[in-house]
Amino acid sequence: MGGPLRPEMVGVLIHTSEVGFPEMRRFYAEILGLRPRSDRAGFVNFEWGRLRLTLHLHDRVRGAAADPDRVLLNFAVDDLAAWHLHLQAVGTPCLRTPATEPWGGEVATYSDPDGNLLQLIQF
Repeated sequence: MGGPLRPEMVGVLIHTSEVGFPEMRRFYAEILGLRPRSDRAGFVNFEWGRLRLTLHLHDRVRGAAADPDRVLLNFAVDDLAAWHLHLQAVGTPCLRTPATEPWGGEVATYSDPDGNLLQLIQF
């Protein structure tokens, strides 16, 4: 085997409710512009660089995320100012407006339709 075991991250799965699924799918496909790889009733799998972002119905999920600070999705963008205007225009909740980090990059934090947090980062 040669060396320590290291799993390779292949993707992220977000469970959502039957009520929330259509808006979650629309947000990631139409607002963020992720390209669906596999798209069927209650399931959509998006291209996300080398990773996959999957939305899936789960019968035990009800309403918005109860503790949205547990997971934070990070998306790199080339023009954070333009993305911020776009997300504001479509009514995406902004929890932290674009700001320069001590390391020099720009970061802003938003909420998806289920209340999950995502950050846009301009390196």
